[in-house]
Amino acid sequence: MQPRDLSAHAPYVPGRGTEEVARELGMDPEDLTKLSSNENPHGPSPKAVAAIEDAAPTVSVYPKTAHTDLTEALADKWGLDPTQVWLSPGADGSIDYLTRAMLEPGDDILEPSPGFSYYSMSARYHHGDAVQYDVSKADDFEQTAESVLDVYDGERMVYLTTPHNPSGSVLPRAELVELAESVDDHTLLVVDEAYGEFADEPSAIDLLSAYDNIAVLRTFSKAYGLAGLRVGYACVPEEWADAYARVNTPFAASELACRAALAALDDPDHVEKSVESAKWARQYLRDELDVPTWESAGNFVLADVGDATAVSDVAQREGVIVRDCGSFGLPECIRISCGTEAQTKHAVDVLNRIVSEVPTA
Repeated sequence: MQPRDLSAHAPYVPGRGTEEVARELGMDPEDLTKLSSNENPHGPSPKAVAAIEDAAPTVSVYPKTAHTDLTEALADKWGLDPTQVWLSPGADGSIDYLTRAMLEPGDDILEPSPGFSYYSMSARYHHGDAVQYDVSKADDFEQTAESVLDVYDGERMVYLTTPHNPSGSVLPRAELVELAESVDDHTLLVVDEAYGEFADEPSAIDLLSAYDNIAVLRTFSKAYGLAGLRVGYACVPEEWADAYARVNTPFAASELACRAALAALDDPDHVEKSVESAKWARQYLRDELDVPTWESAGNFVLADVGDATAVSDVAQREGVIVRDCGSFGLPECIRISCGTEAQTKHAVDVLNRIVSEVPTA
């Protein structure tokens, strides 16, 4: 017996992990600097760590209370009704929930290219398909309503990533409003703000009171440093918020994830430290790397090194793990996550030496 035909489903390609690379190269993980997955180099809030330890003896119980408490805390943070907050196992879980709520078999989504491959993966899992609009390197990855509407053909869902991964560009508020007022009544705009804390642009969440065709994705994986716990959420229009109970996974986020996220929300100083650190690091990367880079509002910088595979392979052997962006359709680019000051400076020294020695593609 075989599963259904999955040939159209390209697997998600994550950044390489420290343990994985260390085993492959016979190195000590402590000698590696991992800047490939846009993780928080400062780790989680100490309050979140304490909450995890305190909650550990309770994991035999389903997280109903913790789930409710976190939902209400997020609703209070954003000025929403609790029914508008859909907790999920990572922001990708919210993508699945929105897909379940919106797509009929055969419906299409419209997604950015390059972009997060899980948008189309989720659509195809639910018997839909995907069409792409360009966020083009030739245009310095500028995001505009016009570039989306030029391709838009009534798709059921349109994904907008701001800040955009892997470039770091933002979709300005005026462009989002233009899209909300231009697409068909049956189209949902999904604004992915996984890196929103690092950007100066305001969240689209405050538009939910004015537009019923916008949903916003957020996560605790980046600025809050909880990537390993997999907790995210979607904020949706009040008119159709009750769909959550019909599409979500029971007890969508774990007890530990909910308790840690609640504690992280209660430590704004840790988030501020993480955001300011990322702003310093991305400016340092842009100022000091000897290759072209793009302005970024995320916790990473995209750099054109000519041959991404060659450069990332050599960097890895020298203890610096960066993201080869070939899987994004950018074989000449690497993405470098913002590390601590020491990590970032070390990465720049290693990469500058490598790009001066590795021939361009």
